[in-house]
Amino acid sequence: MKHYIELLRPAAIAKSLTALILLLLSLPASAAGIDETINAAMQPLTAAISSFIFFEVSIFGSQLPLIILWLISAAVFFTFYLNFLSLRGFKHAFQLLRGDYSKPEHKGELSHFQALATAVSGTVGIGNIGGVAILITIGGPGATFWLIVAGFLGMSTKFAECVLGVKYRQTNPDGSISGGPMYYLKMGLEERNLAWLGKPMSYFYALSIVIGCLGIGNMFQSNQAFQQFVFATGGSESYFLDKGWLFGAVLAVVVGVVIIGGIKSIAKVTSKLVPFMALAYIVGALLVIALNADKVPWAISAIFTEAFSPQAMSGGMLGVMILGFQRAAFSNEAGIGSAAIAHSAVRTNEPVTEGYVGLMEPFIDTVVVCTLTALVILTTVYEPGMAGNGMQGVELTSKGFGDTLSWSTGPLSFIAILFAFSTMLSWSYYGLKGWTYLVGESKTAELIFKIGFCIFGALGCMIQLDAVLDFSDALVFTIALPNVLGLYILAPIVKREMKSYQARLKSGEIQNLRTQNK
Repeated sequence: MKHYIELLRPAAIAKSLTALILLLLSLPASAAGIDETINAAMQPLTAAISSFIFFEVSIFGSQLPLIILWLISAAVFFTFYLNFLSLRGFKHAFQLLRGDYSKPEHKGELSHFQALATAVSGTVGIGNIGGVAILITIGGPGATFWLIVAGFLGMSTKFAECVLGVKYRQTNPDGSISGGPMYYLKMGLEERNLAWLGKPMSYFYALSIVIGCLGIGNMFQSNQAFQQFVFATGGSESYFLDKGWLFGAVLAVVVGVVIIGGIKSIAKVTSKLVPFMALAYIVGALLVIALNADKVPWAISAIFTEAFSPQAMSGGMLGVMILGFQRAAFSNEAGIGSAAIAHSAVRTNEPVTEGYVGLMEPFIDTVVVCTLTALVILTTVYEPGMAGNGMQGVELTSKGFGDTLSWSTGPLSFIAILFAFSTMLSWSYYGLKGWTYLVGESKTAELIFKIGFCIFGALGCMIQLDAVLDFSDALVFTIALPNVLGLYILAPIVKREMKSYQARLKSGEIQNLRTQNK
């Protein structure tokens, strides 16, 4: 035990990170061919998992991935089951975020705002910049309408996930918190006399989130951060074009310094980083839209009219609807359950409070940020039939900003790097909690995972493991199967908790501390 404690001393951590840099410096020469070998080995498994989880059925000429139907069905169900709480809960969510009902003696590690910032940092990412551009390129302006609708519906699913995450969380001997779908699938279903179902689903979820976090929540993010860095420093002429190993080593150390301190350290960074990068992006987007104000009426009109009579694609209204719902599901992860892991660490004795706060996450990520990205593109560079013109994703969004604000390309790339970096921080915590659920809570287990996470992040900048990324992407969406099933089974508990809390709030039993102190 003494040996393990020594490993956790700052000097030992610094030594480990130094060793990591030296390892990465030795990789470039041997990295050639590694990605091809790994891709070839992983491809059969990736193809099998992807074909299962992204299985599509043809409906009126449009291809509908069943996993998207699974997620959207849950969102619709909870929106009606909770009586449109996503519309009625905004005021109370803001009160909770500013600390009106927070008490220092409540159990937990994070404030409501810190928990929300950590969760938002895991969803607001490259997809908000590049994914929306691809959506509009393929589906036209009308896809934005269905993106917004799906984001609104997803708010109720997040509410349910966050309530259950806090209700069934575990307090560890050192005072730290562990929570999320692994715990409410196991303990919640035990309460419903379904332990035989809940336990294997919880272990499957934990294993999948560990693998998924290393790929889509880590390697993909670091790769995109490196690509944006190269673009900002000269593109094909950049000095760093062939130095992914260097960028990866620096990024690994920076990520390691943050995540080694646990959720409190992560939240301390994300609570400052998320407001900054979100506000910077929103202000920049609003400025571009304002400078192209003459095109705004057309853009808004096109969003609504082409949502029901699209001109950009052959799939008709259903095809555009599917695209919008799919992008929203990919963006805010409602139904995936990952964000509930961060929300579970909140400092509260009332599970429903974090449900209210969780409502804000899809609203910020999808309804606000994604919609602003869409309006930037529609008011600057969008042209009907632009699919296949060779420009898509982040490049298209960058052009939209750059054509209006010539100086904005660099800052936008910097914000995109911050998006990727913050996503890595949050997903490191998600993966860690899945890991400790599988192997047990210990400082040694945590350190092993964190070092491994940093190494995988660095590798993401050096080799193109497409098959691994596709595999992790598929696994992340596979966990929606047990998670949503668990949410359906536990829905009565969510509703009971909600009604009890609302009744006590109305009666004055739960008091607003800000009002009380006046």
